[in-house]
This record gives sequence, structure tokens and C-alpha cells, in this order.
Amino acid sequence: MPDDLPKGRWTRAAKVGRLAGGQTARGYATKAANLTRSEEARRDAAARRQMQAAEQIFEVLGQMKGAAMKVGQVASFMDTGAFPPEFQERIQAKLAELRDAAPQVSFKNMRKVIEDDLGERLRDVFPEFDEEAVAAASIGQVYRARLADGREVAVKVQYPGVAQAVRADLQNLGLIMRVAKRMAPGMDAKAMTREIRERLTDELDYEHEAQQHRAFARSWRGHPFIYVPPVVTELCTEHVLVSEWVEGTGFEDVKHADAATRDRFGEIVFRFFFGSLYRNGHFSGDPHPGNYRLMADGRVAFIDFGMTKRVDRRDLESEVAALRCLMDGDVEGVHRQLGAMGFFDLTDEEVTPEAVFDHFRDVTRWYAEDRELTVDRELVSQVLIDFGDPRSRHWQLMRRETMPPQAMLARRMEALTLGVLGQLGATANWHRIAREWLFGDPPSTELGELEQPFHERAAA
Repeated sequence: MPDDLPKGRWTRAAKVGRLAGGQTARGYATKAANLTRSEEARRDAAARRQMQAAEQIFEVLGQMKGAAMKVGQVASFMDTGAFPPEFQERIQAKLAELRDAAPQVSFKNMRKVIEDDLGERLRDVFPEFDEEAVAAASIGQVYRARLADGREVAVKVQYPGVAQAVRADLQNLGLIMRVAKRMAPGMDAKAMTREIRERLTDELDYEHEAQQHRAFARSWRGHPFIYVPPVVTELCTEHVLVSEWVEGTGFEDVKHADAATRDRFGEIVFRFFFGSLYRNGHFSGDPHPGNYRLMADGRVAFIDFGMTKRVDRRDLESEVAALRCLMDGDVEGVHRQLGAMGFFDLTDEEVTPEAVFDHFRDVTRWYAEDRELTVDRELVSQVLIDFGDPRSRHWQLMRRETMPPQAMLARRMEALTLGVLGQLGATANWHRIAREWLFGDPPSTELGELEQPFHERAAA
């Protein structure tokens, strides 16, 4: 991210507005050309336009950082496979650029943020401090340092001026949503806007993130294969967050490990993100691959809690009830339960119980069906298309459905976790694992047996 980040509302609105206008013009041109195209040619053109639009959108939002970048992340559940195969590599490369090669702010400016927030000179707090950032987040950078007591720590520092930029983006959120909706046409823009405002307001305050991080560390302390490093509370401020450093193997290397390692890693990721939601009602909504490491002792460390949410127990019970109806084949029960939760209007006669059941089954089938299943790109692509893409056979139904705000981040977590499992090519009976936290079933795998005593102690 360049040091001259555009912060003014109108400057940033103009940038997004040019993008939105260009996309609209291309859409009109395509509609005109479609009048003389065959059905297959129209589908190919639509897929190509979607891919090109996503590349341009991600490029602009990535440059802007702030809320614009976060909107791109939230809409990007398509990043894990909802494109035709011939475009997969190109869009994955574009997303990898945003995740792994974000431009960096000069260390001189980042040092000032640290010293201003801590009220001390850098060397008086950190006897050793590597000035080369080890990672770039959506609104900050991460550095490696050492404390006087010898502990190695990760120091996350917010970009100077990013809070002002985010506030400008939040004012322009309606315009930005027009752009994001082109990538995910089925999303409810109003509900998404509310959710993003809430999440971004929290994420700007690293003291709030430190509080969430501490809560996760407490919840998972002593777990046999999940590790959340402790926060160094006295060094956490609004713009600086310090936690203990975790050494481990990154996701790209794990992807090339043997099948047993990938399966085990995938199961742990699944147990952490879904288990956090259904066991604790407090989950991380950002399961992208940069947020966890495989440690030398076999544990997996989870290290970023900037986007979290607490879910009311009654909402969780409603979700579990809907899943039980689905697994029992109760068509009317699924319709009644999801309607009561706000996914559609129960009085809408065009939203039939059979159509709702089929749609719900298709988006959850990878863990709703009792069978061993390898999550591959084809499965991920189809499930994500059925989440909210015009190519889905459920599209006409989805146009009449909505996403309740309280469920939005959880569904994003679910989609992105599926995408991670797809990149790993992980194999398991995901259904039987999920039943452990959904219905209290006994452990179904070695990892389940290993963690059972931990959860029994937590519940006591």
C-alpha cells in the first residue's frame, strides 16, 4: 500500500465510481451482443465477463485497502472455485497477489504509529525488531520482534491513516456494494452493508481484536491439537497488537504434503472454525490460509482474530434444528425453520418447500450426507455456485431469498472453509465429524477421540 493512501470520501468514491461505471458499460455492450449469440456463446461470454470484472474489482479494491478491500474479501467466497475451469488459475493468481503481495508502507511511518501508541521508543520496548514486514493484512502489517524477557512476538501495526480511509469507504458503502454485487449477484446488499459496518468498526480497534483474541485463547487453552498464542496485553493499543510468535509451516507447503498430513490438517481447520461456532457461539469469520500454521508438534496455530462474531444461542439452535430436518428428510420442516429464521418470506407461494429443501441440501451436502468425501475443486465450485451465482439451477429461488444479517458471516466462514478444504483435497466423513458438535454424537475420528476429554472438561 503506498504511503499516499487516498483518504478523502470523494477521491475514493470517484475511484470506485469509475470502476462501477466501466462495469455497467461493459454489461450493456454484452447484452447487445447477446442478441445475436447462441445460448452457449452467451454463457461463455458471461463467464468471461465475470472473470474480467473480478480481476478489475480485486485490483482496485486491493489498492484502496480500507472497507473497499474488506467488501472485496466478503464477496470473494467465489475465490475458491466458482469460475469455469479455464479461468481458475488466473483468478487464483489475482487473489494470491492481494493476499500475499500487498504493497507495503515505509517502516519509518509504521515506527511512528508504534511509538506514538506505546509512548516509548521502539528499542526501549523491543530490543530486537525486524523492520521487514513478514505479512500484510487488509488494514495493517505484521512484524517479528523480541521482548526484553526473550519472548519472540508478532507485532501487528495498523496503517497510518487507514481509519480515516475506512470511514470514507463506509460513507461510500452503497456505491462499493454495486461493484461487489457484480461478483456475487445473489447477495443482499443492504444486509451486507450493515454487517460490514459492524465488522469494520470492530476491526479498526486493535484493542477490541486483542479482547477477542484473548477470548479464543481462553476457550482453546490446553487443547491437544489447536493452539491460539497468548496476547501480550500490556503492549496492545488501538493501532498495535502484540502476541507471541508462532513458528510453523505455512499453508502453501502443507498443500504439497502427503495425503494423510493434508487430511489431518483439513480436519483440524474444520473442527476449529465450525466447532468454534457451534460449541462456543464465538467464531472467526476469516479462515483464509494465511491465518494458521502447522506447528512442529502437530498442532495447528490460529493467529488472526480481526473478524469475529458472537452468535446468540437461540440462533444456533435454530440452525441446528434446520440441519436436523434436512438430515431427516423433513421437507416441510426445513421450509418452516428457514422461513422463521428470515431466509425468505413464509407467505411467498413461489418459494416452495421442495425448492427450499433442494437448495439447502445442495449447499450443505458436503457435510450433510453420511459418507466419506474428498473435497475437490469441482465440488467446491458447484457448492459456491449454489450459494449465490446465476449459473445455479436454484437461481430463480435465490432471487426470492435473502441472507439474515446474523447468519451472513457464518455462511462466509462456511464457504471459505470449504474452499480451504478443496485446496487441500482433504478427505473425511465430514458429516459424522459435524454431528459431534451439532447433536453431541460420540467421536468419529482419532482427532475426535483426542479432543473429547477437552470438551468434556469445558462443558463441566
